[in-house]
Amino acid sequence: MSPPHRPARAVNPVIPGFHPDPSVCRVGADYYLACSSFEYFPGVPLFHSRDLVHWTQIGNALDRPSQLSLPPDTPSSAGIYAPTLRHHDGLFWLIVTDVHEGGGNLVVTATDPAGPWSDPVRLPGVPGIDPDLAWDEDGTCWCTVAGVAQVRIDPSTGETYGPPHRVWSGTPGAKAPEAPHLYRIGDYWYLLIAEGGTERGHGVSIARGRTPNGPFEPCPANPVLSHRGTDRPVQNTGHADLVQGPDGSWWMVLLGVRPRGGTPGWHVLGRETFLAPVTWVDGWPVVGEPALDLPAPPWPLSPGPVAGQRDDFDLGALRPCWISLRDRPAEHCTTGERPGWLTLRARGGSLDEPDVIFTGRRQQHPSCRARTLVDAAGGRGGLAVRLDERHHYAIEASDTQVRVIARVGDLRTVVATRSVAAGPLVLAVTVTEPPLPHGPRTGPDIVSLGVEESDGTFTALAALDGRYLSTEVAGGFTGRVLGMYAAAGTVHFDWFDHAPLSG
Repeated sequence: MSPPHRPARAVNPVIPGFHPDPSVCRVGADYYLACSSFEYFPGVPLFHSRDLVHWTQIGNALDRPSQLSLPPDTPSSAGIYAPTLRHHDGLFWLIVTDVHEGGGNLVVTATDPAGPWSDPVRLPGVPGIDPDLAWDEDGTCWCTVAGVAQVRIDPSTGETYGPPHRVWSGTPGAKAPEAPHLYRIGDYWYLLIAEGGTERGHGVSIARGRTPNGPFEPCPANPVLSHRGTDRPVQNTGHADLVQGPDGSWWMVLLGVRPRGGTPGWHVLGRETFLAPVTWVDGWPVVGEPALDLPAPPWPLSPGPVAGQRDDFDLGALRPCWISLRDRPAEHCTTGERPGWLTLRARGGSLDEPDVIFTGRRQQHPSCRARTLVDAAGGRGGLAVRLDERHHYAIEASDTQVRVIARVGDLRTVVATRSVAAGPLVLAVTVTEPPLPHGPRTGPDIVSLGVEESDGTFTALAALDGRYLSTEVAGGFTGRVLGMYAAAGTVHFDWFDHAPLSG
């Protein structure tokens, strides 16, 4: 029998859509990766891979209220920031920052990264964001945070030993030294950081020292990775983590964005997870290109199960890919009330409200379609493309009417309305390339919202410029989420379909 065909290329991003701040660890032949989740619940999505290229979500680390309680006044782009995932002494350790009043840094542990994870151990003596964990040869645990400061801790109790002290400030003149990760590689301790801000100036720099707390000498070639000032399709490259491949080679996971359209370029999917090769020269890492078309690693690839494009809500609980705003109380969001349907019971009166009941999936394709069959006889709700409370588009149904609503900053308007027959109907959103000709002011995409007729054809009620649902317009750290919501009464959804479109 001939050996299985091994593709010559891999595709970046390896985890598309709003999956920023990746942290990775290897345990034997398995790789695990965690990302930030901000104002969404459950928090900290977790992925598994056997080849660093194909990733499958296996759960969320913070998936119950005793671990994560985000009050309604938690602003969008606050919440859960920048986890570090490590494996030590038979346990998986995850340290992360909860950015809201009463939050702070916390640690959870698990024997299986798919869960369950422990209730959090709080770290009141560790200030700041972007915490890292590293253990030295005698078992001492060092926590390094943005800034870049370091303190010795006991992660099992939250106790700190002495105040945090500055160990490196990054490149002189560069802003926002953050996302530190500390490693023992060969004869040195390496301190990897992001700097320059998470926008177009983002980059990765590194320093090394003989002990985990320095002193650290910076790499003379810093930044070891940055796409600032280039025309490469991947921008904002930074917030990286290092890992070894099965053959002993080194690799980097990092965040990046894919801006589209004219000037200044708009990214709408959020910050995504990319993969780049790493070689070592004179004791320093040299980072290869995190290109969209990436040479495949020199080992057999192991594609995992393909995530289904359609969810029929036929399980007792939502799959791990589904996220809700700030919480997910069972009395407002359940698959148990009407078998085979997702039932949403309204709380906030619109997507403008921070406590609206909304459940969605990250948009992962630049061109895509989302559809759902909704029964709004008992309420009002629909299908939305959400960036935050002040930036969203929605197609909303009541018993006999649908309407398209657009919210951009302080402006909220009903763009279109249409009468419909009573009974369930299919709502749909398509995201497509803008029409030709393209120019300097062309937006990244067109978001069309409408209904699906009985013969399966899509009737758009409105086609809206996608730039207004981008980070460059709205600000913040997240990306688009496509999902369902209830604004009044009780709304039922029979299925949800999210699929890429060609082009």
